[in-house]
Amino acid sequence: MEETSWALNRSLDNPFARPRGLRGRLAGRFMAVVGGRTSGEVAALLALRPRDTVLEVGYGPGTLLAALAQRPERPVLVGVDPSAEMAELAARRVGQAELRLGTAAETRLPDASVDHAVSVNNVAIWPDLDAGLDELCRVVRPGGTVLLAWHGVTARSRISRSLALSTDAWRRIEVGLAARCARVGRVVLTDVEVAQAVR
Repeated sequence: MEETSWALNRSLDNPFARPRGLRGRLAGRFMAVVGGRTSGEVAALLALRPRDTVLEVGYGPGTLLAALAQRPERPVLVGVDPSAEMAELAARRVGQAELRLGTAAETRLPDASVDHAVSVNNVAIWPDLDAGLDELCRVVRPGGTVLLAWHGVTARSRISRSLALSTDAWRRIEVGLAARCARVGRVVLTDVEVAQAVR
């Protein structure tokens, strides 16, 4: 049976969900352009303390990790992505980060091992939202944050605006976070909408 995403009802065998080969590298370049616009805004939402550990799920070409690497708090950066091609692109951009192959549902990290878990523009293509939320809440320490961003209706890119999630999809994310975390909220940034929760 073909896997599909929970929110977009699209096959996961596409260059954005699982970047591979030439199409995957081209998708990574597009993601770097879009991610370059949003990384600073998303990074600013994290209330970082010195040497906090930040996990990015679906780091793609590494634009958010690169932005976080410049923060004065000097966070410890860990990334999980299913694509070896993205691992290569991100390693060139980021430098000091532990880049792993994995998924939102299978990070292979110990319990309560990170202070913040972040996902930008990939939550809607996770095969199983609940499994991803379970995993992120498992690896985040008590008092830490889970932050899930996705293309917003106010995005500068017409393509990004066309991918904006429905109210029902956002409600499903927020209800899922509320079942596992506390203080769930949503904020609209220039290019993305973000659901946030405290573990």
